[in-house]
Amino acid sequence: MERDELERLVGGRLRLTFDEILNHPRLPEARRAYLESFVHLYEGDPFLVRLLLEAGRFLVFLCVAVLEAAQDPSRRETWFTVAALKRQLAMYGYASGRQVDHLVARLREVGFLEQSRAPGDGRVRLLAATDKLRAHHTEWLATHYIPLAVLFPDHDYGPVLSRDRAFHVLHCRTCFPFNPASARLMMTLPDTLLFFTHAAGPLIQNAVLLAAMDAADPNAAIPYIDAADRFGVSRTHVRNLMGNAEAAGLVRITGRGGHSIVILPRFWASYDRGLAVGMYLHDAVNLVAMRQWARAKDVTDGDATVPLAMTAS
Repeated sequence: MERDELERLVGGRLRLTFDEILNHPRLPEARRAYLESFVHLYEGDPFLVRLLLEAGRFLVFLCVAVLEAAQDPSRRETWFTVAALKRQLAMYGYASGRQVDHLVARLREVGFLEQSRAPGDGRVRLLAATDKLRAHHTEWLATHYIPLAVLFPDHDYGPVLSRDRAFHVLHCRTCFPFNPASARLMMTLPDTLLFFTHAAGPLIQNAVLLAAMDAADPNAAIPYIDAADRFGVSRTHVRNLMGNAEAAGLVRITGRGGHSIVILPRFWASYDRGLAVGMYLHDAVNLVAMRQWARAKDVTDGDATVPLAMTAS
């Protein structure tokens, strides 16, 4: 699970092992907390569902926050350009330059991205996130630390959970060298990718699993077709997605007209594995970010005029 690489990036031993997270007795409780938070983040906002919960756009969304935070204006090779974005997306299998151009154009149209000429070199076009994108990414990141806070309440995840803007920038900057390991780990989760590569797939996945957890009987049939109306996608799309999930051994379609599913053991196991991978990565990043955060606070305590985000690099 990339342990050697993560320890190299952290600069020492990891605080948590992957098995420690996956086998934690309170993992079902952490799973529920994450599912509730994630569904709440997107429910009632069909625009965000259509805009972001599709693999290509979502990867752009994630990479934007990291690339913007990681750039150094004095180092041209770090500038946040379309070319830099394409290099990051290629790690996740998005190698089509034309597709990336289309995704960037769409995010610019809806006010999530801006483009400008680089100071001193008008040939270079720099990208920048808008406040709208940054605000949503801050909420998204906090959602992904909630299960860690449930499992390990003694660890300090306070800055990210409090949506501290300066810490959010620092965290995104810290993420940049972790991206290759993150991409490799994602490729080990085929069941997660099955949903991730379909529009609104992660939200539909999380909604049906949350409904299954809320059912008194773990083998109860869960209606799924209403996800179409709930999240603003077509019923055919949801039905096809569940057909793919059934073929993968994750669910069994049942009920009159095939409008319900039973969650099979493989689905719970693969979902928990994916959730544990995310927590494993986020805790490693948090170790580095919190170390830099503490160092930055020491500096600002001595000089209140120094911006905290600027001292964190």
